[in-house]
Amino acid sequence: MDQTTNFSYRYSAKENNEIMEIRKKYLPESKMDELMRLDRSVRFSGIAESLCLGVMGFLMFGLGICFCFQLIGDGMLWVLVGSLFSIVGMLGIIFAYPIYRLIFRSTKERYTPRILELVSHISGE
Repeated sequence: MDQTTNFSYRYSAKENNEIMEIRKKYLPESKMDELMRLDRSVRFSGIAESLCLGVMGFLMFGLGICFCFQLIGDGMLWVLVGSLFSIVGMLGIIFAYPIYRLIFRSTKERYTPRILELVSHISGE
């Protein structure tokens, strides 16, 4: 008699999904994935920079107001220092949005040709 022993093991659905996710990380990037990545980088460009500038400006403005109201420090010198801090803080708050628009516009100009090329390739135009 000829007996052959076969052994087969199948992964569960959860493990199979995990294996496929790991496999996807090492496959070359598809054109659609590249398009989504470029679009995401354009949409979110400049947000971190403008938020940092705005928050730092707001904190400096608040510190300057504390000096002006003499909650911190005492005397006319601290009022002047507080006024300077407040003015610098206001400038940070005021320029946060223009900095965002500037970074966004430059990033959009840099990635527009590649995005349009990918869109025309994917849509078949």
